[in-house]
Amino acid sequence: MAFSPESINTAARVAVVGGGLAGLAAAVAARDRGFTVELFEARSRLGGRAGSFCDPVSGEEIDHCQHVSMGCCTNLADFCRRTGVADCFRRDRRLWFVGPDCRIRPFAPVPFLPSPLHLAPGLMRLGYLRFRDRLRIGRTMLAVARETGAEDIDVASWLRRRGESDEALERFWSVLLVSALGETLERASLAAARKVVVDGLLASTRAYEVEVPRVPLAEIYDRRIGRWLRQRGVKIHLRTPVRCLKSNSASVTELVLRDGSQRGYDFFVVAVPWRAVPGVLGESLRSAMPNVEDLRQLQPSPITAVHLWYDRPILALPHAVLVGRLSQWIFNRATSPGVAGEEHNGHHYQAVISASRDLKGRDRDQVANQVHKELSEIWPAARSAKLLRWKIVTNPEAVFSAAPGIDSVRPHQETTLRNLLLAGDWTATGWPATMEGAVRSGYLAVEAMLRAVGRNERVLAPDLPRGWLLSRLLPGE
Repeated sequence: MAFSPESINTAARVAVVGGGLAGLAAAVAARDRGFTVELFEARSRLGGRAGSFCDPVSGEEIDHCQHVSMGCCTNLADFCRRTGVADCFRRDRRLWFVGPDCRIRPFAPVPFLPSPLHLAPGLMRLGYLRFRDRLRIGRTMLAVARETGAEDIDVASWLRRRGESDEALERFWSVLLVSALGETLERASLAAARKVVVDGLLASTRAYEVEVPRVPLAEIYDRRIGRWLRQRGVKIHLRTPVRCLKSNSASVTELVLRDGSQRGYDFFVVAVPWRAVPGVLGESLRSAMPNVEDLRQLQPSPITAVHLWYDRPILALPHAVLVGRLSQWIFNRATSPGVAGEEHNGHHYQAVISASRDLKGRDRDQVANQVHKELSEIWPAARSAKLLRWKIVTNPEAVFSAAPGIDSVRPHQETTLRNLLLAGDWTATGWPATMEGAVRSGYLAVEAMLRAVGRNERVLAPDLPRGWLLSRLLPGE
């Protein structure tokens, strides 16, 4: 089926290839604007990396790795509201930092102070940082915000150039950026760090808030959103890999399934991981889109989750940020009543380690024991509790590395073929590899489709409004 803009209206047929968050966002936005949508996913479930597994002991669904959102993630919030899953998240307005001295320090901005001054009291309370480091960090955060891209170098080099101490890098900047970017300071770009600092902290008094799923990710992204789409006429094809797309000189004409069957559509959204894009496009499209080869420059960064089950509760906090330790975050998951003795299902906690390359090749027992030791040093209850069991889950390609200069090779959602769109957090969204970036990419792909049919409509949700003081400090933005 050849693409003909003159004959297409908003009832056009759209094929979305990939059932991760970017593909789901594209399907939701396209369906909401009157397109007829079919979604193809090679796996047996929707959600991509946001998935769960069945714990063989308790029979419960356990998330592979903790996924959280922030108050600044306005498009992910919009997506959840549209699909009726906003109730699946809780909002933590207070963060809990555990310093190297094992003292627990609450962090919450002051809402009546204008941003970015709302952060100052919380920063001053981080007593595991030297006072002069806290003062310098405040100045450096504003300097990061004013760094508009004259050069893009690794953030560690830039921070050292600004006079940040090694202690400040380890106890503040790594804590802030490694989890947000999924990359170390030595590998992460200044541009990506600026995005986190400005949008995630400085721009609004609500930006820092953490939203944590109350239910398994499979319940949210596979079952509930899948049901929402099906009820609205979206056809979802699971266990249906797409072999490649076929095209003529002007447009994509059909998609070819693994069984050799071909299906024609008016628009095609490729929303698979970046490494799979060249295979889906096929040889002819790769020749017509030489910039696709630039995707080879994207490199993965791993994230590891360490799941631990204890025979009793070890902490009452909903989460904690661990400073100067192997574990970066610990999340208190819902407890299971279980039964007495060795078969007790246990009280479940999940430690998250981003940019976990250093764990490769390490003995898994040693990793789990180190995490348990760290928790025991902080919470006395963990010393007397019995660690019933543990499980380590590593995704070696959890995110793409936010390396210096990488934004120049991230492709736009709109391609040289007017009916072929790309979606994924690896596309040009202005955000690092996040769920917010994935949703934005799907929305931007639908905006491009609307332009192709003569409708100049905005799908993206607006960002949080910036405070008046920050707007004066960052003129021209």
